Amino acid sequence: MQVRPSQKAGEYGMKIIKDIRGASIKRSVDSGTEEQLKAVQGIISSVKERGDAAVHGYTEKFDGVRLENLKVSQTEIEEAFASLDSEMISIIEEAAENIRDFHEKQKRSSWFTTHEDGTMLGQKMTPLDSVGVYVPGGTAAYPSSVLMNVLPAKVAGVRRITMVSPPDQDGKLSAGVLVAAKTAGVEDIYKVGGAQAVAALAYGTESIPPVDKITGPGNIYVALAKREVFGDVDIDMIAGPSEIVILADEDQRADEIAADLLSQAEHDVFASAVLVTHSSALAEAVSIEVERQLDLLPRKDIARRSIHDYGAIYVTRDMGEAIDVVNELAAEHLEILTEKPFETMAKIRHAGAIFLGRYSSEPVGDYFAGPNHVLPTNGTARFSSPLNVDEFMKKTSVISYSETALKQNYQKIAKLARLEGLEAHARAVEIRFHKEEK
Repeated sequence: MQVRPSQKAGEYGMKIIKDIRGASIKRSVDSGTEEQLKAVQGIISSVKERGDAAVHGYTEKFDGVRLENLKVSQTEIEEAFASLDSEMISIIEEAAENIRDFHEKQKRSSWFTTHEDGTMLGQKMTPLDSVGVYVPGGTAAYPSSVLMNVLPAKVAGVRRITMVSPPDQDGKLSAGVLVAAKTAGVEDIYKVGGAQAVAALAYGTESIPPVDKITGPGNIYVALAKREVFGDVDIDMIAGPSEIVILADEDQRADEIAADLLSQAEHDVFASAVLVTHSSALAEAVSIEVERQLDLLPRKDIARRSIHDYGAIYVTRDMGEAIDVVNELAAEHLEILTEKPFETMAKIRHAGAIFLGRYSSEPVGDYFAGPNHVLPTNGTARFSSPLNVDEFMKKTSVISYSETALKQNYQKIAKLARLEGLEAHARAVEIRFHKEEK
């Protein structure tokens, strides 16, 4: 079962589709042009060869500012705190505490098990040594991205976290971003963005030390750069535009659903906002309400393009079919607005994050509740998970066989090795006992 917008309810209206057979959700998957890829490869090569000089040059070229020092000073952090009102600082601190508490519950310990023959097997959990966090900047500021990327790494026990973010034309980072970074415990913050920032984190420069993993969202150049350096370092994911799917029955409020749809549509002209319902009356009411609310938004031009190009309302025959559609979509964010949302949730197999009931509006998760808002997009919720503490830890297998255990099993091991044509493997276990037999 698939769903693709195929009918228009006016030039900018939400499409209402009642025949959902044989289609799929319309998503924007920007994999970059050949020209963009070559530009990113050139930037990465230059940063690897020229270090800080290349980073300074690209910062001046792309961000329009010449910086003497890439690293954010303590004075700049103090100025950031002074410029924000105390209530906002308290809100950031409370959000950080909620996020930290949630991720503390994800942390796993090493474990070991023993057997009577002396075998000991286990798994050793070790945090990564270093992580780089990319935070979008310039004309935008996302303190929430700082908290969501840094705090799971902190909980995991990562020793060194380096944050990068593009500066504005005054050579500054957003006060909110700096306050969030300090609240989350970041010590090293650099005013650099784009592919050059990713390259600096991956390979290091005179000022910026290399890291083992890079997380955080960015534009197509950042995404391409993360893809290029993957293998030399780990990355979190290649995130696509934001998505929301709302599953609703006939008793829900159209104004609240419209507001939630628009909360994602205002992100990006490529964002996808979708309602799935078996109620034609609700579908019509939401379509009308979206149009009404659109005109009241400061970012209405962006939201309108998103709704027009990637938004849709899918009307199914019944709730069972609606749930099937939702599982097919495998959305980043899924709101369940039904009479018994917990019962409905039990039937959901694919979603990045699930929001239950009318008081769990998607922005609650974006900013404050605690679960991570770095989520799988473009249908990858079918096989991947939100950013979590495990992403910042390595699992190492531990094996300790006793003499008794190996004596009982070495001939089996040798036979398996010879089945694969690996004679040295077989002899490696046999040699420990053939001497005794002689």
